[in-house]
Amino acid sequence: MTAADDCLFCKIVAGEIPAEVVHVTESAVAFRDINAQAPTHVLVVPRDHYANAVELAEGDPAATAELVRVAAAVATAEGHDDYRLVFNTGPGVGQTVFHAHLHLLAGRPMTWPPG
Repeated sequence: MTAADDCLFCKIVAGEIPAEVVHVTESAVAFRDINAQAPTHVLVVPRDHYANAVELAEGDPAATAELVRVAAAVATAEGHDDYRLVFNTGPGVGQTVFHAHLHLLAGRPMTWPPG
């Protein structure tokens, strides 16, 4: 997989669009969500383009695990022991950018069920 020409997150990964990047690895980039839903709301994206979590898991399982590791590292660096990780897959559940991404949410109480 490579970058998609019209993908917002591919452009952030490439440095073409500015973002508040908080963590970078060889296969992932983490940056603050501009529409934060918690005091800590970071998006963790694979460098390669996959439309959603299922495509990512099928195409690069190691990158899927890397997103979780990066989210945990960011949570720890920001002082959070408790946090929520969310993948939205499809527009019916709120996915608006079709590049797989993991939401890290922390810093406030969260209820169950979400949404």
